[in-house]
Amino acid sequence: MQISRSVRTKRQYLKNLYAALAAVIFLAGCSEQTPAVVEPTLVSLRGATMGTTYSILCWQDDGPIDEQALLKPISDLLEQINQQMSTYIADSELSQFNTTESTDWFTVSPETAFVVEQALHFNEITGGASDVTVGPLVKIWNFGPGKNPLAKPPSDEEIAKVLESVGCRHVEVRLNPPALRKELPGLAVDLSSIAKGYGVDAVTELLLDRGIENVMVEIGGEVRAAGTRIDKTPWRIGVDPPAMRRRKFHKIVPLSGMSMATSGDYRNFLKSEERKYCHIIDPRTGQPLEYRGCSVTVLTETCLEADALATALLVLGDQAGYDWCVEQNVAAMFLLRAGENVEERATPRFEAVAPALSTEGKK
Repeated sequence: MQISRSVRTKRQYLKNLYAALAAVIFLAGCSEQTPAVVEPTLVSLRGATMGTTYSILCWQDDGPIDEQALLKPISDLLEQINQQMSTYIADSELSQFNTTESTDWFTVSPETAFVVEQALHFNEITGGASDVTVGPLVKIWNFGPGKNPLAKPPSDEEIAKVLESVGCRHVEVRLNPPALRKELPGLAVDLSSIAKGYGVDAVTELLLDRGIENVMVEIGGEVRAAGTRIDKTPWRIGVDPPAMRRRKFHKIVPLSGMSMATSGDYRNFLKSEERKYCHIIDPRTGQPLEYRGCSVTVLTETCLEADALATALLVLGDQAGYDWCVEQNVAAMFLLRAGENVEERATPRFEAVAPALSTEGKK
């Protein structure tokens, strides 16, 4: 009996010891376990807005982004901007302002007032090369909706008549309370040369406010980027050459914390018996720019600014525009088709902020 009890006691002791050791090992394993690593995921969103398309890429370090949670606020924001500033929507704020013949203050949203104020600012600093009242000139030159490439160019008398009702000097803006006023009953404002840039800024700020630090937003070719790509390198934005037959990008620009916009004469132009001219009108003369095969790419902090300046610099021309950019320390690159080649002239500021990257590969 004594031996039997001793054996059982020893067995029980060993059993308890093994259980205790197992518990210690388990707890030690739990305390040293490495937390699971959540890999970031690149989110890609696309859609239609402002008569064109938008594209958004974004990601964050601390895990995946709820794509569905972003779609509605982005869609609602872009719809709101359209309802405020579109000239294609009959009951938008801007359309209602354009159709009224009253010269009293017309109440608008703070956003519309802000964009019009910015448009007047760029009109002033570019000497009238940027003008959001140029719509009637675009119409008589048969650009815009319903354009007729076979139509006869307007006469000098017709142009002079329309010029009487064109000019930012005939528009006033008030920010508080927000309102617009026109000096001439027939005056109309078209923000198409600046609204896409504003839309890019608005969507970018929406994403940044939600804590998403790595963002690339593009609307109709106008781009703003923050943070980096998912491989921790700057976002890469291609610049087309002003030649439709060439498939490679002329340059790939590394973009982070900046915006980029390009304006060119080679995508939308008409040809008469005498000449070939593009859709961009010089508001100072009422004449469209001669088709030359040129473009201007601008880098600035906000996309609204880049969008507004790109067209204005094309109007100023490659020499006067370049000189203006150097004087104002603006990052801009002018491209001009020269036979089968493309001549590039970049400002010192552009060279400093946009070192050339490889252009290997096709679009």
